[in-house]
Amino acid sequence: MAPEVWSEQGAAVAADVEALAQWWETFGDPVLTSLVRRAIKGNLDVRTSLSRLREARASVSSARASLNPVVDASGTMVATGRRDEVLGSVTTRSYSVGFDASWELDVFGGIRSTIDAAAATAEARAADLQDVLISLTAEVAIDYVDVRTLQRRLEIALANANVQEQTLELAQFRAQAGLATDLDVQQALSNLESTRAQISSLDAQTAQAIHRVAVLIGQAPAALDAELSLPGTIPMAPLTLAVGVPAETLRRRPDVRSAERQLAAQFANVNAARADLYPSFRLAGSIGLESLPFGRLFTPDSAVWRASPSAAWRLFDRRQLRQNLVIQSERQQQAAITYESRVLGALQEVEDSLTALAEEQTRREHLTAAANAAQQAADLSLQLYTAGLRDFRDVLDSQRSLLALQDQLASSGATLSTNLVRLYKSLGGGWSAASMMPASPTGGD
Repeated sequence: MAPEVWSEQGAAVAADVEALAQWWETFGDPVLTSLVRRAIKGNLDVRTSLSRLREARASVSSARASLNPVVDASGTMVATGRRDEVLGSVTTRSYSVGFDASWELDVFGGIRSTIDAAAATAEARAADLQDVLISLTAEVAIDYVDVRTLQRRLEIALANANVQEQTLELAQFRAQAGLATDLDVQQALSNLESTRAQISSLDAQTAQAIHRVAVLIGQAPAALDAELSLPGTIPMAPLTLAVGVPAETLRRRPDVRSAERQLAAQFANVNAARADLYPSFRLAGSIGLESLPFGRLFTPDSAVWRASPSAAWRLFDRRQLRQNLVIQSERQQQAAITYESRVLGALQEVEDSLTALAEEQTRREHLTAAANAAQQAADLSLQLYTAGLRDFRDVLDSQRSLLALQDQLASSGATLSTNLVRLYKSLGGGWSAASMMPASPTGGD
């Protein structure tokens, strides 16, 4: 199913594949690295997945116990009273101690299949935990990039607002001198107020992005306000990484491994349902001591034993058993389809990420050239207007164009970083995150 190579070969150059293990460090941003480490230790979804993994491992141990004999110890004292015409009230006591044991023989592999299903489910839960960690590290990075991008856009808007304030003052001065009309003043004021409105929106978006990061690391929304309120640069990483071949990516992706293990678990459930169609065999027995007087309970003469092998066959509900086999078989088919869907989805994510990364690099080059040209146009139009050689509308248009292009350029840099993060995620990067988790008790196998 997996192709031999990716279609977008020019989007990435081979590099050290180990960079995928902790890809966030390639951005060289200590704040980002710190946030990722804190999220791995404190995120609530990670803690939930870890609990599910412990539950699944405990289920494996519970299922394996079914292969062993069940031994129970017991001790009883029975008192019986009766009325005798000669002796009057007579009380008789009997004492017994012993061990009861039973053992179900796994002749047709039903118990073993149940154990296999539990083990495969536990492996799927382990893969699910890795998938949560990979998604978490990517989400933290994307939200952090969003914070820095909004702060950068806010800086651009503030700088443009400062220029627009100067333009407004110039228009007012020229209007007072009779060199311009009130129309110029109102247009300059409208341009400035529009930028101020954008600044308010960016302030709100920045606060919300910081709150998202705080919740991801398992803290209150306002916990990172002081730490992230100061502007920082948009994190950028080298755009060279080893994507490998598609087959390697599929083996590395935990969501694909989880689907494969769920398919294996369902295959074992089918075998367990098939085993229910056949008889079950059980060995049961007991050994102990029985005596009427307590003083003779622990003598050789009081020893007793019993053995009772048995067989059971559910002959009168075979229709139900066969329907259960059909149910489990259909669930196996569903699991196989889910696995195939996960494989195709994983391949699509990588291809989409490679394409988006390559195209955004080209787009950023064009935006850089456009923003440089817009800066020169804004400067020239203001100079020509001051000299009375250009209409004021040209000044306003050039300033609006400059603000829009600078804003798009900042957003493009963020898009480039987030596309790279999504590529890391689609490649299954971040598999070493589990080693950074705090030690916690796990169920034994």
